[in-house]
Amino acid sequence: MTELQTSSRTLTGRIVSDKMDKTITVMIERRVKHPVYGKILTKSTKIKAHDEANDANTGDLVTIAECRPVSKDKSWKLVNIDERAAAE
Repeated sequence: MTELQTSSRTLTGRIVSDKMDKTITVMIERRVKHPVYGKILTKSTKIKAHDEANDANTGDLVTIAECRPVSKDKSWKLVNIDERAAAE
């Protein structure tokens, strides 16, 4: 049975943790303007995403998409690894 592709939300961010099995933590950063002072602020959100093959590493730039809940905290899945982190 194939999964139907609907217009699901996609986000791009950096992986900050890959220590869990089949799970990555992705930090999404967005720039917003302060409502009173007008200063541009950087807000961040950490999202857990499902990585079935365990092939993403810390520091990689990835694209994730919304999906059905996989566990209590995971309702996103890894779609693509856009840029690999520099080898240390």
